[in-house]
Amino acid sequence: PFPRVLNKALCIGALLEGQGQSMMGVATVPRVLPRILRIPSQDDELHFVTLAGIMDLQASELFRGYQVLGSAPFRVTRNSELYVNEEDADNLLEEIEEQVSKQSQADAVRLEIAAGAPDQLVSLLQQQFGLDDSLVFRANGPVNLHRVMALYGLISRPALKDAPFAPVERDLSQEPETFFAAIRAGDILLHHPYESFSTVIDFIRMAANDPKVLAIKQTIYRTGDDSEVGQALIDAAERGKEVTVLVELKARGDEAANIEWAKRLEDSGIHVIYGIMGLKTHCKLSMLVRRDQDSLRRYAHLGTGNYNHTTARLYTDLGLITAEPTITSEVAEVFNLLTAHNRASQFEQLLVAPSGLMQGMLDRIERESEHARAGRPAAVIAKMNGLMDPAIIKALYAASQAGVEIDLIVRGICCLRAGLDGISENIRVYSIIGRFLEHSRVFYFANGGDEEVWLGSADWMNRNLRARVEVVFPILDPDLKRRVYRELLAFALADRAKSRQMCPDGTYIRRQPECDSPGHSMQELLMRTALGEDIDVLEN
Repeated sequence: PFPRVLNKALCIGALLEGQGQSMMGVATVPRVLPRILRIPSQDDELHFVTLAGIMDLQASELFRGYQVLGSAPFRVTRNSELYVNEEDADNLLEEIEEQVSKQSQADAVRLEIAAGAPDQLVSLLQQQFGLDDSLVFRANGPVNLHRVMALYGLISRPALKDAPFAPVERDLSQEPETFFAAIRAGDILLHHPYESFSTVIDFIRMAANDPKVLAIKQTIYRTGDDSEVGQALIDAAERGKEVTVLVELKARGDEAANIEWAKRLEDSGIHVIYGIMGLKTHCKLSMLVRRDQDSLRRYAHLGTGNYNHTTARLYTDLGLITAEPTITSEVAEVFNLLTAHNRASQFEQLLVAPSGLMQGMLDRIERESEHARAGRPAAVIAKMNGLMDPAIIKALYAASQAGVEIDLIVRGICCLRAGLDGISENIRVYSIIGRFLEHSRVFYFANGGDEEVWLGSADWMNRNLRARVEVVFPILDPDLKRRVYRELLAFALADRAKSRQMCPDGTYIRRQPECDSPGHSMQELLMRTALGEDIDVLEN
C-alpha cells in the first residue's frame, strides 16, 4: 500500500526495481532533525547541505534490496478548506475540531517536486494524488524554501544582517488610575513593531488586575500557542471579571491553536462565542468597562493586526487605545452584533463589514471625485495587503479619470493597473518589501481640505468586504492624524530603497533615488523616528 503522506511533509520519492517488479518508494524527511546541515571545512568558507539532499543522494541506502532508477524530493499540499455546515452543527467547536483532524489526509491540491525528477516518478505521483499537470510545480532548488531561513541563525556574519532593533516601550504608568487617566486625556496611537506591543498587553493585564474594571470583551483571530493576551484574559476571569471572548475557529492555519484556546478559555469560566454564522470575524477589538470616579466608562483598543506578541515584532501594524465615547460605544455595538447576531446595527463612526464598509469606501472615493471636479483638494492614499475587489477598482478608475491623485501602497496582489492612458493615469501603485512584513491598513482622503485618516483590519478584497466582520475606524485626534500621514504615508511614498512601482503592463520596477537625495527606506526611517530622531521627508 502507498504510505501516508501528510500535508506539506517533505518526502523522497524513488523509482524502484526488484524481484522482477517495478514500484515507487517514499521516505519522509524527519521533522525532528535539522533540515540544513553545515559541512566541515578546512578553510573560512561555509558550506551547507540539505537533509533532503543527503537522503536523495543516499536513496539506495534508504531502499536496500532494490535498484533505485531515479529519485527526487517532493511534498504535497492538501486542501485546508473547512467544509462545515454551521447551521446544522450541534457543536461548532467539535465539528471544526473533527474537520481539522482530517486535514492531514484531505485531497491533494498541489505537488512540488525537484526540477530534475524523472518524468515517470512525477507521473506516478500525479496518478496517486489525482493531480493534473497544472497542479505540478517543479522547484529549481530546495522544495521547501521556508527551511532555508535556518541559514540566518547558522551563519555568524553580522555585516550581512540587520542591526538588532528593540521596540520602544511607551512610558505609561503601571498604576491603574494613572494609566486610565492618560487614556482619558488623549488617544494613544501605537505603531508596531517600532513601538512595543507590551502596551496592548498591559491594557488587558491592567483590566485583569484593576478591581474597578467590571467586564472585558475581546476578539481573537490569530494569537499564537503561548498567547500573553489569552493568559491575561484567563487571569481576569479568575479574578471575577465578566469576560467574553470571540474566538474565530476558522482562521486558516490556526484552527487547531484556536480550538485549544477556546477550550482553555471556557475551562476558566470565560464566555466564549464563535461569531456570526457564515462570516469570519477578522476585526481586531478589545474593550473593557470600568467604574471611574465620575461614571461607568468604556475603554477600547482597535487595531490593524492580530493580538499576537510574536508577530507584533515582525509585522507592521497600528493600534489605537481610546476612551472617546463615540468610538467606544460603537465598539460595544460591534460586540453586541457578534454576540446577539443582530445584523441591523447602525454605525456612525465605524465602518463595519459586511454591512457598511464597502459602501463607506465607495462613498468616500466618489466624494474625492466630486472635490476634484469642483477644483478642491482631492486625493486618495491607501495602504493595504491586497487589492482585488472589482467595485473598488472601478471606483478608483473613475476617480482617476475625474482628476483625483491616487497613491496605493499594496504589498501583495493588486488587480488594478496603474498608469493607463485615459483610465488610470493618475494612479500610482507601490509595493514595499522590507525587514518587517507590511501589514497595516491605512486609508487617507483629502476630502477638499478636511482630511480623513482611517485604520482597520480590512484589505480592499472581496473576502474582507463581503464575507468577514471587519472594522475600519477613524483617527479623530488632529495630531495623531498628522502623525499617521507624516510618519507612515509620507515615508512610504518617499521610499527609494525597498519600494517597487507598478508599470502600466502590470510589472514592477525598483524605484531609484532622486539624484540629489539618499534612498530613503521607510522602515529604517520609522526605526530612527521611534528612537527619537526628528525626521520629516516632506521638508526634504
